[in-house]
Amino acid sequence: MSSSPGKDNGVRDRILSDPESVLEDQDVMRALIAANEKAMGSNIVDLRGIAMERLEARLDRLEDTHRNVIAAAYENLAGTNQIHRAVLRLMDAGRFEGFLADLKGDVADILRVDTVRLVLESAAQSEDPAVSRFQDVLRLADPGFVADYIMQGRNQPPRQVTLRQLRTDNEVLFGEKADFIRSEACLRLDLGTGRLPGMLVLGAEDPHQFTPQQGTDLLAFFSGVLERVMRRWLG
Repeated sequence: MSSSPGKDNGVRDRILSDPESVLEDQDVMRALIAANEKAMGSNIVDLRGIAMERLEARLDRLEDTHRNVIAAAYENLAGTNQIHRAVLRLMDAGRFEGFLADLKGDVADILRVDTVRLVLESAAQSEDPAVSRFQDVLRLADPGFVADYIMQGRNQPPRQVTLRQLRTDNEVLFGEKADFIRSEACLRLDLGTGRLPGMLVLGAEDPHQFTPQQGTDLLAFFSGVLERVMRRWLG
């Protein structure tokens, strides 16, 4: 095979001086392979070219998987840090009033939700005046409300954490923000032996912030911490 310089001697000289730069450029290699196949004609099957295409497709899939795994790991780490910060903030309060203020303020900001509602079931008919001062975060409800709200007619025990998208006008929980809440996380709270259950509802305007396909491990941990903090206040 004879070798003759091309029209662009500068390109030829650069390739000869640094051939690895060509080998590492996928677009250039793809163009060279396509040109080689065209030069061979349609009657010749290039098995090596077919094998390279399959290996390249497999490599692309592996790279996509690798990127997705890394992205999921970073997202999980960010979520873990977020929950830890919220837990530490919950434990800072020295009075129940401060705890409620932190819940609707700093904790809501850390968790990046638009509204927070703490629901406590109570058999008492009259509402405590102290409760009315915090009605933007604290709600009293009749016995059975928590299970009914979480299950919405389904005949099965309520899970500790329920994530769902919704369109609601439930002003009992969300007040004036009811028209804007599009997804929610319902955390069922076991407040101890002899006490009615409670619930923390995290509401978001983003319909994709809480969906049934998401994992609930971190919110389950947060719910467990909140249960223990609430038992201390109720005790």
